Amino acid sequence: MFKLTNQQYLKTDQYKDSSNLDARVEIHKRFSTNPYGWCKWVFDNLLKLPENTRILELGCGPGYLWQENVNRIPSTWDITLSDLSSGMLDSAWRNLVVTGRSYRFKEIDAQAIPFADETFDAVIANHMLYHVPDRPKAIAEIIRVLKPNGRLFATTIGKNHLKEIADWIQQVKPGTDFVSFGSPFTLENGFEQLNQFFPQVMLSRYPDSLQVTEVKPIIAFILSTSHAAEISEEKLIKLGNDLEQILKEKSKISIQKDSGLFEAIK
Repeated sequence: MFKLTNQQYLKTDQYKDSSNLDARVEIHKRFSTNPYGWCKWVFDNLLKLPENTRILELGCGPGYLWQENVNRIPSTWDITLSDLSSGMLDSAWRNLVVTGRSYRFKEIDAQAIPFADETFDAVIANHMLYHVPDRPKAIAEIIRVLKPNGRLFATTIGKNHLKEIADWIQQVKPGTDFVSFGSPFTLENGFEQLNQFFPQVMLSRYPDSLQVTEVKPIIAFILSTSHAAEISEEKLIKLGNDLEQILKEKSKISIQKDSGLFEAIK
């Protein structure tokens, strides 16, 4: 089984808590070239939803989306945040309890959503559908719990997202069988997967890149991935030295990004 669709691994290792994800998000917070902000841009798409909307987020992680838009959330929205990992839900609760906004928290496997048909006006699945072992089953579950004309908002990455980091991981990881974590559901192949269930699917891309001026966040990002255990210290040190040389010559390290959002209407 592909490691990042292995639910046991996701729950007990990669996402047992928010530390790995926090390390990866940090590089985007500090070095992204688009000043608007990813979470703000994603939330802009949600603001078309009416008052008294019932929302389910699958794979909410530490609740970044809601934490960074706390003053923009309509008071009439009914929001359920869910994740496969109890550790992630705990992080989300800790991040959001201080905001004074009320949420429901529930541990959920997207392949078996424990709600009745036509319960929600919107389902959010941010950067998580590529982790689901049986995506058609999960998408069928999503459309089942959506009301007529309900909307799915699903973010993901393109095939060249963080390509430079992927290349560096290949350098330090034994073997050459590197597979991008997002490959099961990307901006390139996601439309076809969603279009089998939803009559209307739209894609928007978020223009951005990274201009990194320190090596340490790049190394921390690599060590937060599922490949960390397979990376030798010797090769990691060599990569760090190589990146320091690039910084010395160019003053910054350029890394491409390609992320976007599918909006699908039932």
